[in-house]
Amino acid sequence: MDEAIKKLHHDFIDQLSHIKSLSQIESIRIDYLGRQGKINGLFKKINEVPVNQRKIYGQNLNVLKKDVSRLIEDKLKELAESEEKERYVDTTLPGKKYQKGSLHPLTLAIEEVSSIFEKIGFIRVSYPEVEWEHFSFEALNMPKGHPARDDFETFFIDQAEDDKYGKVVLSPHTSSGQTREMHRVKTPPIKMINIAKCYRPNWDVSHAPMFFQFEGLCIDKGINITHLKGTIDYFVKEFYGQERQSRLRPFHFQFTEPSFEVDISCSLCHGKGEIKKQKCRMCKSGWLELGGAGMVHPNVLKAGGIDHQEYTGWAFGWGVERVFMMKENLNIEDMRILYSGDIRFLEQF
Repeated sequence: MDEAIKKLHHDFIDQLSHIKSLSQIESIRIDYLGRQGKINGLFKKINEVPVNQRKIYGQNLNVLKKDVSRLIEDKLKELAESEEKERYVDTTLPGKKYQKGSLHPLTLAIEEVSSIFEKIGFIRVSYPEVEWEHFSFEALNMPKGHPARDDFETFFIDQAEDDKYGKVVLSPHTSSGQTREMHRVKTPPIKMINIAKCYRPNWDVSHAPMFFQFEGLCIDKGINITHLKGTIDYFVKEFYGQERQSRLRPFHFQFTEPSFEVDISCSLCHGKGEIKKQKCRMCKSGWLELGGAGMVHPNVLKAGGIDHQEYTGWAFGWGVERVFMMKENLNIEDMRILYSGDIRFLEQF
């Protein structure tokens, strides 16, 4: 019978260790110490014990009963103190201070660009990052065989070619949204700003295989280069500051005619090209290249279903990273740091 007492004691300890609340205490008390409890059940079996062992058997049962009672009281006190602590909240104590995060610098730049163009009536739109060749090339006046279409400049997706739209690509520029927007609106005026990810297989200090670009498109009757220049001047002064200047430099893009490279005055030498009679280390000439722009090519208007005899328009497409890096006093020399995830760099914004 000693084995039965030991087993009962072991079972009790095991059950008590799993008790987590005051409501469970009464249940285990009744189960072991009640009239019909397990300990009284062993007392009732005393007649089955040999006469010469009954005294020791009874003494062991009484020790077990006292030990169970003591352990239950200890557990009751422990749980009561724990629940009292949980109920008591000192509202005068200061809250925990958590480290603050911040938006990524490119997110901040995108929000600022969007806000600047919204002020003059441009609508933010979004178009596919996985695009058809037709919208990325043919609709932009780049026929088959154009150098920009080879796999050194474009990511092609391994998917069946469509008879009408051609192969599937990761969008190499936001300009594919131009004809899509023309088809959506159908009849100008059109004032669009499209900011999206673009993909090209380049990786160096000024290029990344994935980058953000923002596209501006304005189409209406009587639109000309002066409207383009005025919009660029407005953006440059809003984004970089009133002292910065912009200029248009003749260039060639397949989807605009005439086409221009857009330059802005250097923030370091203020467009002079030199500092204290020494050539400016940043720009060398007084100007920094911002991106491309021009009047929308008539073939692009045709591809978008717009009458090029009645409507004209301008467009630009600039990399968000490049535009952001040219902010005054940033001194970012390698674009790849924007995607490094280095918290020492990111926490400065």
